[in-house]
Amino acid sequence: MSIWRSPRTIISQCDNINYLLQQCSNSRSLQPAKQVHQRVTVCGSSRDPFTLTKLLQLYVDCDDLDSAQNLFDKLPQPNVFAWSSILAFYSRHGSYEECLHSYRDMKVKGVSPDNYVFPQVLRACAQSSSLEEGIQIHKHVIVYGSELNLQVCNSLIDMYAKCGDVESARRVFDEMVEKDLLSWNSMISGYVHNGLLRLAVQLFSSVRANGCEPDIVTFNTVLDAYCRMGLCEEAWKIFGQIKDPNIISWTTLISGYSRTGKHEIALRKFRTMVNMGRVFPDLGSLSSVLVSCRHLGALMSGREIHGYGTKMERGTKFYSSAGPALLTMYTKCHRIQDAKTVFGLMDKSDVVTWNSMILGFSDVQLGHMALECFSQLQKTGVKNDQTTISTILPVCDIKSGKQIHARMIRNSFCSVVVVLNALIHMYSKCGCVGYAYSVFCNMFIRDLVSWNAMIGGFAMHGLGQAALHLLEQMNQSGFSPNSVTLTSALSACTHGGLVDEGIELFHRMTKEVGLIPSIEHCACVVDMLARAGRIEDAVSFIQAMPLEPDKSIWGAVLAACKAHQNVGIGKLAAEQLIRLEPEQAGHYVTLSNIYARAGKWEDVAEVRKELGGRGMGKQAGQSWIES
Repeated sequence: MSIWRSPRTIISQCDNINYLLQQCSNSRSLQPAKQVHQRVTVCGSSRDPFTLTKLLQLYVDCDDLDSAQNLFDKLPQPNVFAWSSILAFYSRHGSYEECLHSYRDMKVKGVSPDNYVFPQVLRACAQSSSLEEGIQIHKHVIVYGSELNLQVCNSLIDMYAKCGDVESARRVFDEMVEKDLLSWNSMISGYVHNGLLRLAVQLFSSVRANGCEPDIVTFNTVLDAYCRMGLCEEAWKIFGQIKDPNIISWTTLISGYSRTGKHEIALRKFRTMVNMGRVFPDLGSLSSVLVSCRHLGALMSGREIHGYGTKMERGTKFYSSAGPALLTMYTKCHRIQDAKTVFGLMDKSDVVTWNSMILGFSDVQLGHMALECFSQLQKTGVKNDQTTISTILPVCDIKSGKQIHARMIRNSFCSVVVVLNALIHMYSKCGCVGYAYSVFCNMFIRDLVSWNAMIGGFAMHGLGQAALHLLEQMNQSGFSPNSVTLTSALSACTHGGLVDEGIELFHRMTKEVGLIPSIEHCACVVDMLARAGRIEDAVSFIQAMPLEPDKSIWGAVLAACKAHQNVGIGKLAAEQLIRLEPEQAGHYVTLSNIYARAGKWEDVAEVRKELGGRGMGKQAGQSWIES
């Protein structure tokens, strides 16, 4: 850069304008470039197309579009290099429509595109999702003999993938005579971008076999694929192959654990990243780990991250990015004033700000405050989005729910699946299962959540037969049930007294469909059997379970033993509960009552003695008598 300390002196000493242009281009120095431009004019080189094109490229490299455009307009017949410079500027700066318009203008004026032009316009197609124009440009690629050029083929893969035509992207990839790492990365990224995660992982396994060594972009993309599939252990193995993980690697991993509910691990990985000191958190990683802090109720960790974020990003930038996660973390921890303080620092013209506040209140069952916040939003003039409506509906009573339903009709939200799903849940929760079913029946498009919401609605009202009938319809419609479906259907059988149907359903779902039963599913079956008085069957089921029974399972058995006065199994259930929760006096009390009703007063005295020995005797003003 020292050669530019005195540009006038250098220009006066050097007549080699092309040399000076090259020096300006290398250093991307605009002011010396303008001085060279003056020299070009003085020396009479302003008619030399080569010099002018070089100068045009220089202005483009320095991001001075006005000067570049003025110079371009003065060219009597711009050649492909001049056009390429203008196209590159538009493409690089996100002016995709201008880029495509200029390309069409270039073609009209008879200038043939080359291998430098095609990547620029294909990128514009990719970023603007202009598939039809991209297909036309692909035809031009073939006409002008560029279909074997590596950079052009890579751009075609990227264009097709980002426009959603993965098959065409793969066809280009397979037909390439030569592939480099960018080719592999583009195709793997294309699969991930379109949700074809298993295909991305499969393709990754062939990279090394075809002579390419994966780089950090490759690893990060596959890491993202595994995380989106919920396979965090496989993602961790990929992470271990990265020599120097960057912030994208860490953020992808942390958000993957967070999305799959493994919040303790997400927070632990974040701390590991910070303690290593090689990579510093950015706004994305802070937002991801704050989500985990919210779910864990980890207030102290959330406060630390809040403090770190405000030091890292002064002003409103931190709150613009991490504000929603921070706000909902505070509300989850019942720090309402802290949440309101964060809300005050966020952009009120952004509906995301309001959505996060509504979600925060809804999360901790402060429905009246969520509705008040929603009402304030209406007064600001900020337009609701589908997230706003689907977030507020779960906390509505029937009156406010119907009002929002009417607002949905006025604002054309009645075709948005996520909103209609929330509406089904609201009507079901408010006791209007008929209204919920009407909404469900009138949906043009349903997703798995729609079916689950309606099955859950029937379950809520003890309509077991209706729930099972809807489950059959769901299967016939091509939807595969998930764990939520099974929980809702089992709950419907429980509340509808359909014990045999529920048992059959459990075995069919776990053996034929392949669902892996969770502790929640097992608890549903145990509760179902216990409520029906089939307590011995419930114990047999527990003994055959592949999972360790928890307090909810033994609690259901103990409650059934109390209702049906089964002393033997009641003692077993109480012992298991006392083992799991030795400080819970209620388990002793329930067992004592079972003994008392059976007239086993010696056993009653023994239980109360053990209770007193553990320092959990009856406190003044409390009673052990249960109704």
